[in-house]
Amino acid sequence: MLVAAAILAVAAPIVVGVLDATPNRIASQPQNTVTTTPAYATVSIIPNKSGGVFALLERSALRSLPAERFDMSQWSRARVNIDYHIAFDANFYSVPYTLVQELMEVRATPTTVEIFHRGQRVASHLRGRGRGQVLTEKEHRPKSHQAHLEWTPSRMVHWAEQIGPNTAQLFARILAEKPHPEMGYRSCLGIIRLAEQYSAARMEAAADRALLTGACRFQSVKSILKNSLDQQALTASPSLPPLPAHDNIRGAEYFE
Repeated sequence: MLVAAAILAVAAPIVVGVLDATPNRIASQPQNTVTTTPAYATVSIIPNKSGGVFALLERSALRSLPAERFDMSQWSRARVNIDYHIAFDANFYSVPYTLVQELMEVRATPTTVEIFHRGQRVASHLRGRGRGQVLTEKEHRPKSHQAHLEWTPSRMVHWAEQIGPNTAQLFARILAEKPHPEMGYRSCLGIIRLAEQYSAARMEAAADRALLTGACRFQSVKSILKNSLDQQALTASPSLPPLPAHDNIRGAEYFE
């Protein structure tokens, strides 16, 4: 059976036809002779007016829209830092302090940041819009750190003085170089944690080396201690020989 559909014009009806040719035996013909009657067409006309085809053929296939609007989620991974925050999209988000050093899955939407650990959601924050923002839930802090809410940079430096003056000076440099002092707490807390593994003398030597080389970061201090660079003398860079006297060589005073 052949099926043909033709659209005659935009404003014309839609014609759907079925061509049917059925073999028909004629009684007067010999038994082995078969003739066919002329093909005929069964035609259905669907009015091609506004919504006609949609209502007849398509409406029944539609489903209801979902109750919630679809949103594009961004998934990534991040490891929890020593200060129980993860870094995501240039901002920092807290998780329960018991998850320090654990690997997290992060689901971000245009408005929220959700943090998962082994498939379980452990934190949810409004998404930060700037850069360097620290978003912290108070209940994520251990009791020993909840007092940090009232900490000032001077109090952080005073804490470092318990190790030694070089460490206190290093803390002051770290906090001063950050746009917001709280951003330096991550490095400072990490250095305090190192003091649990190394003696005060080695911490002081490492802080002194970090200050002299301008490597005022937690990872730099950790590397100095790990590689025992604090126990090696800091070699000064060789001084350059003086420039030879020449008419074409002008000193700094020429540009004053």
